[in-house]
Amino acid sequence: MKNYLSLLKEVLEENSLEIEAYLQSGDKEHARADRTGVSTFSLFGRQLRFDLEKGFPVVTTKRVPFRLVVSELIWFLRGDTNIRFLLQHNNHIWDEWAFKRYVASTDYTGPDMTDFGLRATEDPQFEVQYKEQLALFCEKILKDDVFSEQYGELGPVYGKQWRAWEGKEGRYDQIAWIIKEIKRNPNSRQLILNGWNVADVQDGKMALPPCHTMFQLYVRDGKLDGQLYQRSCDLFLGGPFNFPSYALLIHFLAKWTGLEVGELVVTFGDSHIYSNHLTQVNEQLSREVRELPTLVLPEDIGELEDIYKLNPADITLLNYDHHPAIKAPVAV
Repeated sequence: MKNYLSLLKEVLEENSLEIEAYLQSGDKEHARADRTGVSTFSLFGRQLRFDLEKGFPVVTTKRVPFRLVVSELIWFLRGDTNIRFLLQHNNHIWDEWAFKRYVASTDYTGPDMTDFGLRATEDPQFEVQYKEQLALFCEKILKDDVFSEQYGELGPVYGKQWRAWEGKEGRYDQIAWIIKEIKRNPNSRQLILNGWNVADVQDGKMALPPCHTMFQLYVRDGKLDGQLYQRSCDLFLGGPFNFPSYALLIHFLAKWTGLEVGELVVTFGDSHIYSNHLTQVNEQLSREVRELPTLVLPEDIGELEDIYKLNPADITLLNYDHHPAIKAPVAV
C-alpha cells in the first residue's frame, strides 16, 4: 500500500501552503469548500494500481475493519438499499445518511440535530446528545419494521443501481449481465458496472450520490482485472474501504466466471483529505507498511443468486498484520 501512502503525501505536499495558512489561522477559506462544510485539501486526476496476486489490498498502517467491507459489499450485491441489513451485521458505515433524513422529518421530535456531523466534532456536549439520538435511531431501525422501511431506506443507491437499474423496458441487473457477458464474450469492451444514474442523482433521490461511479472489467490470459473510476474519494476514511471492497468484488466475479484475479486499478477524480483529518493522516504516514494479507473465501461461495445466503463472517483475511486503528470524524 505504499502507493496509497504516497498519494496521501502528495496531497499534503501539493497543498502545503494552504494547509499551513489553515493551521495558523483556523480559517477554512484556505481549504477547498465542499458540500459537508468541513472543507478539504485535494488533487484531481490520480491513479493507484494493486496486483491482487501479490496480496489483498488493505491498508496496514492502521486497522481497517474488514468485516464491514465484506458486509457492505454483500449488501450492494443483494440489491439492498436499507441499512437494516448492515445494522444486523453490526455495520454502521451508512448510519449518518439515514439518520440525516430522519432528523429532517416531522416525525423527529428530539434535540436539534441540524449539521450534526460538523457540530459533533466541535462541541463535546452536543456530541453526547448526537450519539444518544443516533443509537436510539439504530435500535428503532432494528426493532420496528414500519420505521425501518421508512427511515432505514437510503433511496436508489449502489445496490439498486447494480441489481435493478430502471430503464424504459423495465429493470436491468448489471451484475448478472456482466457475469453472463464475461462467459460469453470475455474480450468485450463493454463490461461496465455503472452506479451514476443521472435521473436519480439530479432528482435528489439518493441519500448520497455514488462516490465510486463506474467499474470496468477486463479479461486477460485467464485473469480478471478491474478499473474503478471514483469521482470523489475521502482518502483517509473512505479509500481504505473502497480499495478492498472492489478487490473483493473482483474475487467474487472471478469465482463466478471461472477466472483468476488480476489487477485492480483505481482512477480518481477529486481525491481529498478533510481539514479535520490532517493530524490522523500525519500519524498514519509516520508508520511503516507491513506485508499484505491473503483473502480467504469459503470453499464454495455458490453463484450470484446464492449471495443472499452468504455469511459475511465466512470471508476473512489471513495474516492481516496492521497498526492500531486511527479514529477520525466522518463528514456527512
